[in-house]
Amino acid sequence: MDQTKIAAYGDELYEAWLACRPVRPLLEREPDITIEDAYQIQERFVARRVQAGETIIGKKIGATSKPVQDFLGVYQPDFGMLLSGMVYQEGDTIDLATLIQPKAEAELAFVLKEDLKGPGITAMDVIRATDYVLPCFEIVDSRITDWKIKIQDTVADNASCGVYVLGKTQGDPRKLDITLAGMVLEKNGELFSTGVGAAVQGSPANAVAWLANTLGELGIPFKAGEVILSGSQSALVPVVDGDELVATVGGLGTCSVKFSGRSKA
Repeated sequence: MDQTKIAAYGDELYEAWLACRPVRPLLEREPDITIEDAYQIQERFVARRVQAGETIIGKKIGATSKPVQDFLGVYQPDFGMLLSGMVYQEGDTIDLATLIQPKAEAELAFVLKEDLKGPGITAMDVIRATDYVLPCFEIVDSRITDWKIKIQDTVADNASCGVYVLGKTQGDPRKLDITLAGMVLEKNGELFSTGVGAAVQGSPANAVAWLANTLGELGIPFKAGEVILSGSQSALVPVVDGDELVATVGGLGTCSVKFSGRSKA
């Protein structure tokens, strides 16, 4: 795809994010779009947000678990950039009017104390470079109409990043078995789903290592202090006004978030 089209689609997704309105699937309009094209579109979309004053503060891995892959019809991991305007904290209330068609997923966030640059990064390298892990929610949100996405659409759309919520309890991944630790997700006080770290590419640390190596091949390092979202351990949860979600990770603690208002879709 030529650079003019790449820029135009990146700008379109940026304007869709600003206006909280979806656009037609890119693959519908460009049947020959490649994943490489899609990542260049993502780069343009993210660059527009950075130009407007945000900073990149981490990365996210998407489509890592079978429930999410089945829902999206996307059967390989992808990645996106976390920006400073995306962050919420434990117990915050998210205004749904700032989102289009949000869905929540519960996962582990890794906060790094050392730089990591692939290729050649292993799960143990990830553990050694991690300061601590936190329970968290990613609220994914597609700028593509009705979530009618293929891998190229979600990649171009910054891996369907919306916002994310970090819990307060910090765990040492050298002491906590993040592969076997169970996760319970409750919605409005009722059990919604259960999961385990092993559902994410065999271990959340494996997923983070995959991303470090994938980005390393592109010359992009992980930096100390960055937040890395390792991928959902739950099914995707649709959210509406008044909903409250709580994720509990065995041996670590909880993360909770509330929602108010009405999304734009």
